[in-house]
Amino acid sequence: MGDKIGTLYGVGVGPGDPDLITLKALRILERVPRIFAARSTQNSYSLALNIVQRHLNGAEIIPLAFPMTKDAQILRDSWETNARQVLEVLLAGEDAAFITLGDPLTYSTYGYLLKTLKALHPQVKVVTIPGITSYNAAAAVLNTPLAEGEESCYLVSGAMGGAKLKEVAQTAENIVMLKTYRHFDDICQTLEDLDLMDRATCVRLCGLEGEMVEKDLSALKGQKMPYLSMIIIKKNGKA
Repeated sequence: MGDKIGTLYGVGVGPGDPDLITLKALRILERVPRIFAARSTQNSYSLALNIVQRHLNGAEIIPLAFPMTKDAQILRDSWETNARQVLEVLLAGEDAAFITLGDPLTYSTYGYLLKTLKALHPQVKVVTIPGITSYNAAAAVLNTPLAEGEESCYLVSGAMGGAKLKEVAQTAENIVMLKTYRHFDDICQTLEDLDLMDRATCVRLCGLEGEMVEKDLSALKGQKMPYLSMIIIKKNGKA
């Protein structure tokens, strides 16, 4: 092991369209010898890797498996195991990149990996490359501003259903709900309760094959929604 410690680059690769990747991210991916790509423990597919595949220059791809669970101890063990694998490469003096969908610091596995890595070895240098988020891309598809003038825009998770929506709906003019796939019907019910169904638009698979925009959310009730499903709510006007 040499004295030099490699740099980890946390690279946001955008929402899905391979053209929506920054020039800075592209330059990093073309030169690092190793690229870490997150995947679920349930399969070997990585959408982030699929997005950047055509941009790579012979780098070694190292998959990191992260479980889809709410068990805090299992999650912590997974973050540490993966952080140690990354650290091993960095301590050998090699630079590496960790690729992630959208932006690395917005609802991303990278944030947990980053904190764990810094706890294990505070001296490790980490450079984060921001990326275009799914909701920025969705707003562009809709040609709809996320916020104007003195309006606020709340970014909330729908992973637990419509609970967060109820919390912020009284004060926010604009709401973006990510992770809506699992409890979509509950979120729709909350929108109905708040009289906001006609102010909401669902965007699925933004920038990917099968992209769909639906302004009548009631038509989607009971359907199995893809993981990349979001809702944009404009209280002051239809999206």
